Amino acid sequence: MTCADRRGRHERADGRRDRLLRAIALFKFGKAALLATVALGALELLRPAVAERAQAWLSALSLHSERAELQRLLAGLAGVSPGRLAELGVGSFLYGALFAIEGVGLWLGRRWAESVTVVTTLSFVPFEVHHLLRHPRATGASALALNLAVAAILIRRLRRGRAEGDGAGR
Repeated sequence: MTCADRRGRHERADGRRDRLLRAIALFKFGKAALLATVALGALELLRPAVAERAQAWLSALSLHSERAELQRLLAGLAGVSPGRLAELGVGSFLYGALFAIEGVGLWLGRRWAESVTVVTTLSFVPFEVHHLLRHPRATGASALALNLAVAAILIRRLRRGRAEGDGAGR
């Protein structure tokens, strides 16, 4: 096998790995955008006029809904205090910023971003499992499976990188 053949095969493998990292980065960017939306919505509800309008919409929606689960959710949202809304808004911004930082680092192929993503992703698995056990849903199971797959992929990449000795300066 010639040097060019080996280099071409290595570049194709790197291209696949880069596409996978970019896909994970896009997933992180999507989560960051969703959390930014939640944060803005929560902080916007601190304004009295917006809160009154939202309360009217929630009341109208709960009257027209026959689903008990939706009515419980809407009743819970209606009773959220301004302090809790502020906490939700700030927490969502901070968590979204973490996802955005992870996404940028992964997009740029930085080894530190892979490590940070593994740690943050796995740190929430016990909470996801607990929630899934209390409220079994296909969406919860899918989210848990996706997060575990992301962590497994990145752990494999980190181990391979350490074994190959590449990325020491990344």
